[in-house]
Amino acid sequence: MLTSLLPSRVEPYKLAARHERLEGLVPLNQLARLAEEAGDQTGDCHVVLEFGVDAQGRREIRGHLQATLSLACRRCLEPMPQPVESRFLLGMISDEALADELPASHEPVLVENEQLDLLTVVEDELILSLPQVVYHDEKECRVSPEQLVSKAEGSDEKAAPNDNPFAVLNALKSSGALKGKK
Repeated sequence: MLTSLLPSRVEPYKLAARHERLEGLVPLNQLARLAEEAGDQTGDCHVVLEFGVDAQGRREIRGHLQATLSLACRRCLEPMPQPVESRFLLGMISDEALADELPASHEPVLVENEQLDLLTVVEDELILSLPQVVYHDEKECRVSPEQLVSKAEGSDEKAAPNDNPFAVLNALKSSGALKGKK
């Protein structure tokens, strides 16, 4: 089934029994937790979800999503477009205790009252797919390469003397004040 906007709620067990495929868009500005993590977003996330039953009788969702997010460069803090993509395999469970029965290849997704909130699933996968650190290319960044050089490397400033906690003892020992004491 092809839709322009992905439905927010579905009955995943019925979709799995019929081996349905959902493809659609999720507006990024509807994802509040993503906004908390990565800032306000515009545009859409393209999502493909294939519902099915595996050889062991487990109901599963094979998914793929793609979006371009606006993330802050860690050097200059200016927003920059960052493509994000994720492929995932979800195992449907009706109780959190059943999550341990899923193989390691499946991430558990809780189906409550035979309903699944697809927006939450997509948002979770987007958040998990966020890169840890994002930088502009040095040529495009507002922070110049000279500003990125550590002061310790090319500094002409006089280096501060090392604060050695034993310097006082060493001075006393050198002056002979500690001779004869043990």
